[in-house]
Amino acid sequence: MTLDLHARPDLAARLATSAGAPTDGARDALNWLRERRRNGTFRVTPVPFDRLDGWSFRAEDGDLVHRSGRFFTVEGAEVTTPDGGSRWLQPIIRQDDVAVLGILAREIDGVLHFLMQAKMEPGNIGLVQLSPTVQSTPSNYSRAHQGKTSRYVEYFLGDHPGRALVDILQSEQGSWFRGKRNRNVVVEVDEPVDVHEDFRWFTLAEILDLLRHPDVVNMDTRTVLSCLPLAVDGSVSVRHPALARSLGFPGHEARHDTAEVHRWLGERRELQSLSVERIPLAATAAAGWVRDESQIGHVSGRWFRIIGVDVAADSREVGAWSQPLLAPCDVGLVALVTRRIGDTLHLLVKADVRPGYRAGVEVGPTVQCTPSNFPPGTPGRPDYLDAVLATPPERVLHESRQSEEGGRFYHATTRHLVVEQDPSAPPEPAPGYLWLTAHQLAELVTTSCQVNIEARSLLLTLLAVIHSDRTRTSGGAA
Repeated sequence: MTLDLHARPDLAARLATSAGAPTDGARDALNWLRERRRNGTFRVTPVPFDRLDGWSFRAEDGDLVHRSGRFFTVEGAEVTTPDGGSRWLQPIIRQDDVAVLGILAREIDGVLHFLMQAKMEPGNIGLVQLSPTVQSTPSNYSRAHQGKTSRYVEYFLGDHPGRALVDILQSEQGSWFRGKRNRNVVVEVDEPVDVHEDFRWFTLAEILDLLRHPDVVNMDTRTVLSCLPLAVDGSVSVRHPALARSLGFPGHEARHDTAEVHRWLGERRELQSLSVERIPLAATAAAGWVRDESQIGHVSGRWFRIIGVDVAADSREVGAWSQPLLAPCDVGLVALVTRRIGDTLHLLVKADVRPGYRAGVEVGPTVQCTPSNFPPGTPGRPDYLDAVLATPPERVLHESRQSEEGGRFYHATTRHLVVEQDPSAPPEPAPGYLWLTAHQLAELVTTSCQVNIEARSLLLTLLAVIHSDRTRTSGGAA
């Protein structure tokens, strides 16, 4: 397999064609996903920790571990801000494996298509969601579970004759994972592929339509596709001229040049990076994390819980297993605030600080939190949260609900918003924030672990904004 380093300009045009392909407003795709759910036998049952087959709390530190030493561990973290003014303890998932999140691509009738999977994960809302062709850790594709081999994984390992359109390491949720990275890769093939019944070819237009439906396109699909070049054509310059310029079309005028953006990020990493030390999971009890027979949760009822589930799924590599899952206590919110600066739309991004980032700070959206964790008037309520929540409908460019990864998180769902800032608000951002164009944000995504998974997900939904009002040839929007 070779990385096609010279195809990105051509690739952007091919992606634009795929994103502009005729669709039926996702009706056929939704029907296919429902049919795959009906045809599968799935069961997810919450169980006490002592009924988790293969999992136990290690005697010396209380960490929740698998007997094989593989998969992942729930351990503790002690986190301190740079000035030492704030300190907290929390459980966190440690998974050193670098998973393959791989999508096969193939040109069909002159249009680039992507081989997507109707994949069951125990934490998924609706159980089956639209997933990459391959979504597998080394523990899985090396068959540490003694199950079947992941389908199509051979296209992403070894010397398979395909062309890698993108191949990059990216981070996952920095509040819940410690240093977790995945390989985001798209491989294009020319030869026909034998398509299993749980897989189907999709145009980018169909996937973007599915983003408008709640909890359908899984997190791994969103992060992989966000690493591709922005899929837009010249028609956007007529319909959304300020956004077109933001995307890099002629007339693009960024408030900050590339050197200034990188200098800002480097300075924020020096100023804001947290000190994170591994501690025994049992030690988090000192900060109010309480374990009973069926969960680990905070006494305040906020943040998240660790629970156990027993799973059966006839479509997976292993038909039955047990595992822990992290269950957020409420719906999250990620939001991008936009503003025209000159004639170019800009996105307000934040130097986001989380204990799980390897670089300490990554570029995140304007707002990223679970609002109920920060009631009005309490310390730590995020900047811009109140303004985003008060945005009138006419200034909401996009709103949807998207799921987080169902292999580690239970019913984790996040409200996605792209909004226009109140024109009367001061244009100068709060400390730690910066106005970027969409083109600049997409350029940062091409470097590993610069842009967090929430901002990458919003970047993909921005494409849904661009293509949401295009003419459909058969039936209109769903």
